[in-house]
Amino acid sequence: MAVNIRTVSLALKKFTFTPFGAPNWVLRKKGFGCNMSSTETPSLTHCITLPNKQNEPVHILASPGVSHSDFWSAIESSLFKQWLHNLQTENGVLADGTLALRQVLIQGVDMFGKRIGFLKFKADIFDKETGKKVPGIVFARGPAVAVLILLESEGETYAVLTEQARVPVGRVVLELPAGMLDDDRGDFVGTAVREVEEETGIKLNLEDMVDLTAFLDSATGCRVAPSPGGCDEEISVFLYRGRVDKEIITQLQGKEAGLREHGELIKVRVVPYKKLWRTTADCKVLVAVALLEMATKEGLLPPLST
Repeated sequence: MAVNIRTVSLALKKFTFTPFGAPNWVLRKKGFGCNMSSTETPSLTHCITLPNKQNEPVHILASPGVSHSDFWSAIESSLFKQWLHNLQTENGVLADGTLALRQVLIQGVDMFGKRIGFLKFKADIFDKETGKKVPGIVFARGPAVAVLILLESEGETYAVLTEQARVPVGRVVLELPAGMLDDDRGDFVGTAVREVEEETGIKLNLEDMVDLTAFLDSATGCRVAPSPGGCDEEISVFLYRGRVDKEIITQLQGKEAGLREHGELIKVRVVPYKKLWRTTADCKVLVAVALLEMATKEGLLPPLST
């Protein structure tokens, strides 16, 4: 539900939103401008009440520099709603009632076109008994997918990787083809197939994809969290297996790919699977290898289609 941007001096107004099937939260939008001169811009503030915490209001504030539109876009974003929902799930931070969420400070918003790509905020969560604060700096980017592509050729199995510059770590990294979900529909398999085609040029069939993370215990959410101490990202890891002529392996090696208009300067690399686990530090690769080996050991994989 879109929220019209209005000045914060408006009277209190109630409205609701529903994150991914969760019960509604009650939200109250209000002004916050005590003892400010006429030249100062009023701070943005907001108040919500979580479904099972009716007596524990949560105040949402904007850091200096966060615009009206970015502030309300952040509150209405699927990233923020999903985070609030996760807090209250069966194994959520607030589930047993020992911790309380008091305040959220929206610190930064990065737009990808008309949608929020990255959201940075700080959550004040306290232990009710001790009053101690739990570390709560959050970089929200939402769910993602990665695909382990294994191609058999002349008795050897090869893994298809991408090589690209990763500015946050300051290195060129070998990794699995991967990408973020572009919308709220949760089309993980479709996103995985699209990302592989964009990053490698390989067209995969949806029906040949195996969700390796689906073999995890349901309590995990059947996704992997690569950096839960600071980021909300959860990754679904898929497997694709196929048989090709050696000529295809040769053609893929060093192929330039990626969406150049989006700054994706990608080269395809093909690595023998038996050497894959020590070829890169990409956690997606290592998770995929571990899941594949255990699923194979326990006989969980469907037979390779001919």
